Amino acid sequence: MDDALSMRTARAEPNDRARASVVVGVAAVVAIPVGLALAAYSSSVDMIHVAVAVPVAAILGLVALVLGRSARRHSQISLGRIGGTGVARAGSILGLLGLYLAGIAALAVGFFGLLLLFD
Repeated sequence: MDDALSMRTARAEPNDRARASVVVGVAAVVAIPVGLALAAYSSSVDMIHVAVAVPVAAILGLVALVLGRSARRHSQISLGRIGGTGVARAGSILGLLGLYLAGIAALAVGFFGLLLLFD
């Protein structure tokens, strides 16, 4: 009887893919502000050098999306024994936000390049 009771109240196993998606999603969101802070506080980094952070944020955002989707699918296949569905959704949202910020930054860098070209 005790075994049956402990099986019902057992917590879901942690989902490492969901955690990884959150970590990578946070890195995607933070990549561009870190580049901008580097340009603001460092004399050796110009604003145009921050453009390197754009593909980094985009790639990290895509990886976070893939990891989040994989984590949610893994949780559904295990019928909830492996948890982390909400964490995976948060990682996917952070990945989307990272992609959005990368797109906006790519547009900003493009217009900045045009301004430098016609200056």
